[in-house]
Amino acid sequence: MVTGPGAAAGDTLMWEVRAAPGALPELLGWVERQLADVVGADGRSAVADLYTAADDRIVVILRSPAGTRPARLPDPPAGLLARPAHQWPFTFHRHLRAGGTGTGEQVTGR
Repeated sequence: MVTGPGAAAGDTLMWEVRAAPGALPELLGWVERQLADVVGADGRSAVADLYTAADDRIVVILRSPAGTRPARLPDPPAGLLARPAHQWPFTFHRHLRAGGTGTGEQVTGR
């Protein structure tokens, strides 16, 4: 389960972990299950983007509604990890788009 009470200030969480050899599919499934209860279809809940890399890393960018603290992921099962997970809270600053100026507004579908 994803928890929020200990989250630091910020509305965006970056979470990164490296899977043990051969454990990427299982770890990715674990991450998806943890995020399922905070990512809602109502458009008002958190939004998560999951990325994978060739070196068995998973990165999650979890954006919570403006003015709220992001949830934090619990520690994954140790047997799935090459090293412990790291997570950092951030506060949204602005978007930069090609051919235009940046905006300070949060936009759906970043």
